Order: sequence, then structure tokens, then C-alpha cells
Amino acid sequence: MKNLSFLCLSLCLLLKSAAARRPLPSSSDVSALASFLSAIDPSTIPPWSCLASWNFSASHPCSLPRRSFFTCGLSCSSSRVSSITLDPAGYSGTLSPSISSLSLLSLLDLSDNSFSGPIPPSLSSLPNLRTLVLRSNRFSGPLPASLASLPNLETLDLSYNSLSGPLPDWLGSLALLSRLDLSFNRITGALPRLPRNLLELALRGNSLSGSLSRHAFDGLNRLEVVELGQNSLSGTLEQWFFLLPSLQQVNLANNSLTGVQVPRVDSRNGLVAVDLGFNQIGGYVPGNLTSFPLLSSLSLRHNRLRGGIPAELGQKKTLRRLFLDGNYLTGKPPEGLVSGQAPVSGSLGDNCLQGCPASSRLCAPSQKPVAVCSQAYGGKPK
Repeated sequence: MKNLSFLCLSLCLLLKSAAARRPLPSSSDVSALASFLSAIDPSTIPPWSCLASWNFSASHPCSLPRRSFFTCGLSCSSSRVSSITLDPAGYSGTLSPSISSLSLLSLLDLSDNSFSGPIPPSLSSLPNLRTLVLRSNRFSGPLPASLASLPNLETLDLSYNSLSGPLPDWLGSLALLSRLDLSFNRITGALPRLPRNLLELALRGNSLSGSLSRHAFDGLNRLEVVELGQNSLSGTLEQWFFLLPSLQQVNLANNSLTGVQVPRVDSRNGLVAVDLGFNQIGGYVPGNLTSFPLLSSLSLRHNRLRGGIPAELGQKKTLRRLFLDGNYLTGKPPEGLVSGQAPVSGSLGDNCLQGCPASSRLCAPSQKPVAVCSQAYGGKPK
């Protein structure tokens, strides 16, 4: 029994000694966090929020267990701050340049708050940063060139801010970047050469212009998702775009595209969804789209398409959503689209079709008036 008591005492002393030797958080980390907090308007820190629990006089940020202070908003590794993930509490203020002292920081997420001002160039001093998410704030100004000095950056999400100016050429130098979302800012100009390892590209709701350049997408063999809707892109979407080897989802709706060239593809192509609605695309519905073996969703609504609907669309077994409304399509729709057993949802309405049965959900809304169709074709459409 004495031996057991001695063993327990020795173990307790050993654990106490180990705890005493545990390194405290770096003083530079503590100072950086304090400066980060001081740059936030205290009136926007609710008492229930993560930042309300940050009390530097009562506890160290990386001390465990966190019962009363620093209960959320950050995490540590080996007594160093490794991530900051704030809650969406409506914090308002600027992003303090002192954050650059957090040299082991790998994740910074301030999304869904009201931070404003420019993104500080001091972020270049965060060599371990892999994820930067500043979505849904009020950051303004151009993309800082300092981001080009982040060699390990994998995710960059600056969407829903007020960033402006053209996309910089250095964007293509982010060798590990796989997810880029700059949607709903005020970005202008053409796409530069893009990072080679991109999986997802999202730039919706900006003012991008010009045609899509093959040079910009050269070597993007892993690219799966392209979201470029609600811009001012123009010209023809060429065949090379549809031959990007990993492409699965495309949204180029609400632009000013005037043409589309679709190649025939083999069974290895993985394209699932294409949205080219609300452009100015003329000509015929590209029949080669039916050669995409996995195509499930297609929208060409509100363009300037003429002629008939390719019969192959009615035989496309993978097709589940089809929007061709708002064009000048003529003739009868394929039986496979409008029969009672057709599994396809969407619309063929607001065209110049004849014999689109009212019983089919695809035939709503009604077709254009005969006079409008006659004027579009310089005579009654056949």
C-alpha cells in the first residue's frame, strides 16, 4: 500500500513538473492579439461573442483549459497561435498590421463581419498561412501584392467586399492555391494567367470584361468549377474551354457572350452543369452538348438562339434540368422532353415553338406572340 501511495505521489510531482515546464505563449503572439483586438470598435463586441472572452490580464491565450477566457475565436499549437476564426458577431474595425507577428498562423477567418479598410500588406510575413477567408466584410482597395509572398496559401476567399482594380499578374504565382473566390467585389479588366492548381474559380458579380483567353487557363488540369457569372465578358466561348480535363460545373450567366463553340467529347469528359443564360448568344442550340456523358443541367435561357431544339436533347438520359426559355426557337420540342414521363424540369417557354403541349411543365410560360416571331424571322417561322 505504501508503494502505491509513493507511486501516486511521484506521478503527481512528475505531472506538476511537466506543467511547470510547459512553454507560455510567445510574447509577440500575445502582443499581436492585443493589437488585433484594440483595432476593433469595442461597441461592436457583444458580451456573448468570442472577442468578449479575450482578457489578456486574466489568462494567456493558449492556456488550457479555457473555462472563462479565450473560450473561442482562436486555437493554438505548441503554445503558439495557429488559427483565428472569429464568429459572425458584426465586429467593426480594421485588420491590424500587427497580425504579421503571428508567424505560425495557418488560418485566418474573419468572415461575415464588418471589417473595413485595405488588406494590410504585412500579411506577407505569415509564411505558414494556408487559408485566408475575409468573406462578407467591407475591405476596399486593390488586392495587395503582399499576398504573392504567401508560398503555402491554398484557399483565398475575399468575396462580398469592396475590392477594386484589375486582377494582378502575380495571381498566377500562387503555386498551391486551389480555391479562389473574389465574387461580388468591384474587380475590372481581363483574367490574367491563373494559378495552375486551381480546383475552384469564383469571380461572380464583378466587372470583368473581354473574352476568355486560353492563356489564362493554360495548364489548369485540375479545374473543376468555374463561376464567372454577372460580369461583362464578351466574345465567343471557344472549344478549348470545354476540353479542360477536370471541368464539372460552369456558370457564365449574365454576361455579354455572343457565341459558343462546343466540341464533341468522349466518355471521359466529366462536365455536369452548364449555365450560359442571359447572354447574347446567337445561332443554334449546340447539338454537341449532348455528347457530354454526364450532363445533367443546361441553361441557355434568354439568349438569341434560333432554329429547332436538337432531337438528341430529348434522348439525353442524364438530363434533369433544361432551361431554353426566352429565345426564338421554332418547331416542335422533342417528344422525350415533353411527354408525361419526362424527368426533366425547367422551361421551353417564351420561344416560337409550335405544339408545345400545355400538359408539359416545360411548356410554361406561353410562347411569344406570332407577330414577334414573324418579325424576328422576317416572316412567319416554319
